[in-house]
Amino acid sequence: MDFLRDPKLYKGMAFSLEERQTLGIHGLLPPRIKTQEEMAEHSMRNLRRFDDPLNKYMFMADLLERNEKLFYKVLSENTAELMPIVYTPTVGLACQKFGLVFKRPKGLFITIHDKGHVYEVLKNWPEQDVRCIVVTDGERILGLGDLGAQGMGIPVGKLALNTAIAGIPPSQTLPITLDVGTNRQELLDDIDYIGLRHKRVTGQEYDDFIDEFMQAVVRRYGQNTLIQFEDFGNHNAFRFLKKYRDKYCTFNDDIQGTASVAVAGILAALKATNTKLKDHTFLFQGAGEAALGIANLIAMAMEKREGVPYEEGLKRVWLKDSRGLIVKERPDGGISVHKAPWAHEHKPMTDLGEIVKEIKPTVLIGAAAIPNVFTPEIIRDMATFNKQPVIFALSNPTSKAECTAEQAYVHSDGRAVFASGSPFPTYQGFGKTYEPGQGNNAYIFPGASLGVICTGIHHISDSVFLSAAEGLADMVQDSDLAVGRLYPPLSSLREISVKIATKVAIEAYKSGSASTYPEPEDKENFIRQQLYDYTYDTSLPARYGWPQEAFKKLEI
Repeated sequence: MDFLRDPKLYKGMAFSLEERQTLGIHGLLPPRIKTQEEMAEHSMRNLRRFDDPLNKYMFMADLLERNEKLFYKVLSENTAELMPIVYTPTVGLACQKFGLVFKRPKGLFITIHDKGHVYEVLKNWPEQDVRCIVVTDGERILGLGDLGAQGMGIPVGKLALNTAIAGIPPSQTLPITLDVGTNRQELLDDIDYIGLRHKRVTGQEYDDFIDEFMQAVVRRYGQNTLIQFEDFGNHNAFRFLKKYRDKYCTFNDDIQGTASVAVAGILAALKATNTKLKDHTFLFQGAGEAALGIANLIAMAMEKREGVPYEEGLKRVWLKDSRGLIVKERPDGGISVHKAPWAHEHKPMTDLGEIVKEIKPTVLIGAAAIPNVFTPEIIRDMATFNKQPVIFALSNPTSKAECTAEQAYVHSDGRAVFASGSPFPTYQGFGKTYEPGQGNNAYIFPGASLGVICTGIHHISDSVFLSAAEGLADMVQDSDLAVGRLYPPLSSLREISVKIATKVAIEAYKSGSASTYPEPEDKENFIRQQLYDYTYDTSLPARYGWPQEAFKKLEI
């Protein structure tokens, strides 16, 4: 009966007649025998009956709980259609409703009250060979803020994409939520909230808990286990990255992954505008994890690609946070240590519109989850002093976007080079069709993770993410740019991930950071050999014969 109950073994109506009879499940399934392809088509027909994205999310979650290989086949072969369902923007709604949608365990919940016993909790996970962990404490889920334990939807969604589009075997992935409480009162008052019902634990107790978690992962699964930090609060994300990056195999997707995909879009925009990085002035609305990560990688890219010293590159980047333009000796609010490198000599300013008029940026990037902050006037100003203004509205979910694609095109007379963090529909106007590209981290983190795992990188530097950004930008074709798309089609994500993993592998062996030996001559082929295969295998045990003499009587 395991073959009917275990989602890793269950094949639905694709069990052959021989399998049904041999396994003792004949008669428990309808008599028709389907191919996996027919079952995938049936699943998509069923899913498309729903109008509500949350219902579609629930359908996919149920499919994963019943039939693992079918789930990954459906997701892998319909990525463009299903990514907005299993990940942003729908996953944000699913996290908000997680108390209602939770059915069966998909990961580990480790609480602050398990401190001193984290290793024992990790041992409860049934898989032994975990290579990739995505962990959150739920403090800053997308642009939605503190969702506490209900942030589990993020690690689950990220790792589903790791398997679907990078081929990392699902048995080697582990979603984890570290529940230290929540400061959102409405959750604490919610009868259906699934997490600890107290305010967040902070300070030394919290830090010791994170330290214990990191040490327990290495003790349980080994030094090469990739630990991807996701949606931690800004104040913790930066210091944890600095604290752990040279001790563990870890990266922060909100800082480094977002930076990589954004810089890939910027590099593609250079092709669209026939310019160089050093020709541009960058202005960020926001100075959090994403913005600082992007700003750092821009300066690194200027140095690597155009020979502009890193310190000089920083001078071409301006940031605005909640207290205004980040300038030296700012009287209101001061400057945190993480923002200090981008504090330039300038008078204090607070209004974004006035800052745009003053700085005259060629590239305007939003990463602060303040909806509609790119007003029609700001977009028109950008179009006034730029022939092709580059506008990135990177905040997600869609409700938090700085502007829509249509607004960017309409108020720039169709001249904007636009990308966003959430998907926007095709827009027709100004005599052409625009297909705005979505700067989704899924272009980067699955392939980068695959490359790290396959090559055994111990410590992940920012150069890995710059290489990934360059690799992604190289895959943008003239046909993409012709319709205003700065990223390759989402339908090609699986191939993109392999190419990015290959580029990461090449750089890793060149820099000496790889530990998988002997070094494979054909790195792309080596990586392809590691990929998860979602096609059904036979459920029957292997059979083989013995030679005839094995059955002869021994003559005495």
